[in-house]
Amino acid sequence: AAAAGEVPVGAVAVADGRILARAWNQVEQLKDATAHAEVLVIGAVSSVIQDWRLDQVDIYVTKEPCAMCAGAMVNARVRRVIYGMADPRSGCAGSALNVTGFQGMLHQVEVLGGVLAPDCTALMREFFQSVREKKDLPGQR
Repeated sequence: AAAAGEVPVGAVAVADGRILARAWNQVEQLKDATAHAEVLVIGAVSSVIQDWRLDQVDIYVTKEPCAMCAGAMVNARVRRVIYGMADPRSGCAGSALNVTGFQGMLHQVEVLGGVLAPDCTALMREFFQSVREKKDLPGQR
């Protein structure tokens, strides 16, 4: 994702220990604000298993899901989301909001956060530092 100029978020969908689908952010490439890694991997794995109900699927993702992605996981009945870096400003798996565990919903997604957090945080920090450095170059604004 980062090599393509995208925020470096990747997601994999796993069931029974097997990777069924992979995706990465493609917002810039597709010019689509909904093309987050989590939404794309939900669509991909649904096609693979031929079902929209992902109750046996775990999604691993670089960063805590936003409201849209967390809502998509709830709607798709994802069993569990495992993320690396928490996002206190817009994370909706318990940091800023708790969409995944909201008791008023028909489904709650189990959440495990902080997996490889230092690595994921470093990846994001390096990406945004490189973006800032490019903006500081003459003629790059």
